[in-house]
Amino acid sequence: MNDRIYRQELLDHYKHPRNKKEIANPTFSTTINNPACGDKVAMQGIIENGTIADLGFAGSGCVISQAAASMLTEACIGKNVNDVLAMTKDDIIKLIGIPLGPSRLRCALISLEVLQQGLKTNKK
Repeated sequence: MNDRIYRQELLDHYKHPRNKKEIANPTFSTTINNPACGDKVAMQGIIENGTIADLGFAGSGCVISQAAASMLTEACIGKNVNDVLAMTKDDIIKLIGIPLGPSRLRCALISLEVLQQGLKTNKK
């Protein structure tokens, strides 16, 4: 796919976010704010038998941070918790599909950071 198609997908996730919802009785819930740019992402989820059964997010910020949260929730529902904990920035870059500079990369990574933080807290 070319950058234009990926950019359209990002805008679609921003305008029509998937899983932007509150989870009733979540197994975990966590929030991260990036005061440098104003991005905020909160994630809640339900874990059943080591698998992410449901995810929801809330937040505000730029197109990249909010679209990445939407895309990440879609990609992680049904996955094993350990597989999600093993995800790296390269996985997010692949999911986003367009090159990102250092400041935009931070915007994209906030959703992975908050999700992994919540999963780690739940494991304790």
